[in-house]
Amino acid sequence: MEVPTLRLGAGTPERPPLSAQFTSSSRGARFARRLAVRRMADWGYPPESDVACAVAVVVGEPAANAVRHGRVPGRDFRLRLSLDAVAGLVRVEVADAAGERRPAAGPVLPGPGAESGRGLLLVEALAVRWGSAPRHPVGKTIWAEISAGPSAEAAR
Repeated sequence: MEVPTLRLGAGTPERPPLSAQFTSSSRGARFARRLAVRRMADWGYPPESDVACAVAVVVGEPAANAVRHGRVPGRDFRLRLSLDAVAGLVRVEVADAAGERRPAAGPVLPGPGAESGRGLLLVEALAVRWGSAPRHPVGKTIWAEISAGPSAEAAR
């Protein structure tokens, strides 16, 4: 299965996509989330905006999963964030080196006493659509698209 792309997934000169590699550690996941929020601010969505907050969660969950479940010693994970202002979508892609464990196609409800397993439910709730795809030559990519209305700059 190929990762679907946005019409303007490459970004524009004034809104270039973010692409960065992070260590597979909790610190790397935290830095990925913070960098994504900073890029959203660059694109005119302040950190306290609903869009930036949704992006923070949607980056944070698969980044944490990449560290916890997708970690391969000596391999990092990659974040790509792009804005399609025409379609009004922010695309998040988190890729790791472990391809044998891909998430279920739909949400899986954890038991009432479970201490984990709700992260992708949050992604499901915040994203217009999301999924996973193999990453070549190894690994997987978790992607999600988040609805983004006009930025604070465009609203002025």
